[in-house]
This record gives sequence, structure tokens and C-alpha cells, in this order.
Amino acid sequence: MRVRDWQDILEDVVDSGADPGDWRAVAGDRRGGVGEDMFLGHPSVGVYQLKTYAKNPFEVQGVGSRVARKIDDELDPLFPGQDSGGRFGVNQGIEDEDEAKERAKELETVIETHAEAPTTGDALFEDVMDALDSPAHGPMAYDMYDRPEGLDDLSETFEEAEELLTKELDDLIEESDVGRGFQ
Repeated sequence: MRVRDWQDILEDVVDSGADPGDWRAVAGDRRGGVGEDMFLGHPSVGVYQLKTYAKNPFEVQGVGSRVARKIDDELDPLFPGQDSGGRFGVNQGIEDEDEAKERAKELETVIETHAEAPTTGDALFEDVMDALDSPAHGPMAYDMYDRPEGLDDLSETFEEAEELLTKELDDLIEESDVGRGFQ
């Protein structure tokens, strides 16, 4: 297992070429430390574990690793289904002004269409993610004050990675001379 910067892990997700709508995520507070834990999973790409903390309002630092090559029958129930309440999306930066204008126009069309017709929140989310050309989006189990059950289960399943990434993030926090994350 190779520990890398959390943004490198997100680049792997963006560059995976996998069906964007098949990603699922579980996230919440770190157990016994400042910051957050997250697992991102895709049936054909695998599972990534990330640990991050906000060093200040403008900078997030963290580490991550790929912990599984696919989501098998054992891992599948630990991730949320399509009917979970939360959603997440990963977005790539916009290259230039022309692309920004094109995306804004597409987004405006999506919003106008959904405003004029009966729709659901899930349908709006999917259409917005498509208009933004999101490389990864889907259901998410998230608790901003605690840890969702799936997060503890995934942490226990990947216990070796959990310990290594926790140590790496704790070292990163200590080296930053912050002592704790920004809250």
C-alpha cells in the first residue's frame, strides 16, 4: 500500500475514466483525532481511503491510499445505496473563460428545465453533475458531527491502512505546527 497526498488520490478518481454516476462515498469525523475520514468506492475501480484536516480556512491537507481494487460482495453493503439521503460530487477545474461560459449556459438550461417541469432532487443532482461534467458523483453517507456506521465498518475492514494513514496524518498535523485543524 502506497500512502500519497490526498489530492493525488482525487486525481486518480478524476482520471479513472469510470462511469461517473457509479461512485459512492462514506465520510465523517476522524476517530480520535482532528479532521475527517472518507472512503470513495467504485465497483470497477476499487476503494480509496482519505484522511484530511483543514490547516486553515484556505488549505486542506491529508493523505490517502487505494485500499481495494474492486467493491466485492463483502464491501458493497458498507457503502450507501442510491436511496441514501446524501450526495457528493467531484469537480475538475475549468480550463478557460470559454469553457466557463459554456458550462454556465448548460447549467442555466438544466435549472430552467427543472424549474418548469415536475422533477426530483435526485434527477436535478444528476443533471447538474452531467452539466458540470463531474468525473465522479453519487450517493454519500455523511455525518458532520459523528461517524456513520459504514465508516467504522470500512475502517475495521481496512485496519492496516487505517493505522498507517492515521499515523501519516498525525505526523502531517504535527509537522504543520498547527497542533490541531482549523474549525
